Amino acid sequence: MYKDFLSPMPRVVAHRGDSINYPENTLPAFLSAVKMGIDVVETDVHLTKDGELVIWHDPTLERNTDGEGTLESHTLAELRKLDAGYTFTKDGGKTFPFRGKGVRICTLSEALEACPEQRFNIDLKSQEKEIVDVFIRVIREHHAEKRVCGASFHLNNLKALRAKAPDILTSITTLEVIPLLLRQKLHILPGSFERKIIFQIPMAQWGIKVITPDFVKQMKKRGCVIMVWTINDEPTMRRLFEMGVDSVMTDDPATVIKVAEEMKIREK
Repeated sequence: MYKDFLSPMPRVVAHRGDSINYPENTLPAFLSAVKMGIDVVETDVHLTKDGELVIWHDPTLERNTDGEGTLESHTLAELRKLDAGYTFTKDGGKTFPFRGKGVRICTLSEALEACPEQRFNIDLKSQEKEIVDVFIRVIREHHAEKRVCGASFHLNNLKALRAKAPDILTSITTLEVIPLLLRQKLHILPGSFERKIIFQIPMAQWGIKVITPDFVKQMKKRGCVIMVWTINDEPTMRRLFEMGVDSVMTDDPATVIKVAEEMKIREK
């Protein structure tokens, strides 16, 4: 049982739930990941037209539903009518096993309630400043402050979240990662950081190799947590853990569980 989001250190982060076997970012994907025994569910939230916080990745609906247009131009009631399992396929489009099976877009509140003992990493996708207040309200309603980490590609969201709810953990975003990466490569990192730094980063970006042995060594020396996304092949998972990376975000959580347990790095 976890004590908080980082204790015990999460090794296995299920990217949008068990998204290899179920429609991503839906309750069936989350429940399957929980049953599997993953450490953290990674997910995303948007604000609906009527101010509800729903779980979804894309700004639009076409890739994963039978609807169209932007998610944020729809009310929750309108989104409820859509089939969130409509396009899921494991055989290149020959079959659609969840089409017409009642898989719906869910709210963050429903996900937290359905998985009451589960840690969540939640990416705030909407740029509207209202998303932060709604997010904090939902987290507090479910007393989930210790089991979530807030993330966002919008620095304003993170700044507002840190100011309004300093008890809720946040990762750092791209605009915060870049200067630290440059300092690391120039060997001018400070000896320590004022607060806990949680990296959620790819192995490489913009042609720059981010995850290197020296990056991991230098950041771990300063108490940082390093989570790498999105890794789906076993040799890379092993190499990252051997390098000292803390967490692997994946579409294939069963394989990361196997690797972490074989390497005896996963505390239960």
